[in-house]
Amino acid sequence: MRCSTLLVILTGVLLYLVLGALVFHTLETQNEENNHLVHVNASRQFLLRYACINETELDDLLKVTTMAASEGNFSSSWDLASAFFFSGTIITTIGYGNISPQTEWGKVFCIFYALVGIPMFGFLLAGVGDHLGTVLRKAIGKIEDLFLVRTLSDCPDCLKSLIFLFTSLVSNNSLIIHHYSKVTAALNR
Repeated sequence: MRCSTLLVILTGVLLYLVLGALVFHTLETQNEENNHLVHVNASRQFLLRYACINETELDDLLKVTTMAASEGNFSSSWDLASAFFFSGTIITTIGYGNISPQTEWGKVFCIFYALVGIPMFGFLLAGVGDHLGTVLRKAIGKIEDLFLVRTLSDCPDCLKSLIFLFTSLVSNNSLIIHHYSKVTAALNR
């Protein structure tokens, strides 16, 4: 794959990420703000209306507070940077973090976004892998041309040396481990 083709695919994937971030931001921000306002209003009304605490009212407040606490304090999870990050985790199939769409349209869009984005990102990875493979193959060929001047007749001697080295390492390590286990057994008695 040529570099220009790879750059076009990369640009397409980046534009797809930006588009996804904008859509997720648009779909989820209003719902997130509404949930935050419900929590703030419930807390204010409770504090203004009640001097002493009733058990059912306390349960209602705790339900709303628990919901808000599970979402964290109100630092938006769907600002453009977070939405862009979420879009990236969808198409790369990483799935990092605990952010997910809460609205029905957000969930539906996420499914279709992944159906298009995952193959698109896979195509980009295949192109990058193809390009890196070509570059590495050429680099290895140049290194071999520079440093490997061996002929085919030298290989049997080289192979004999490697077999001798491997056999020596295995037998020496076996003897050392055998001796060490005897010493350890004697010390443990």
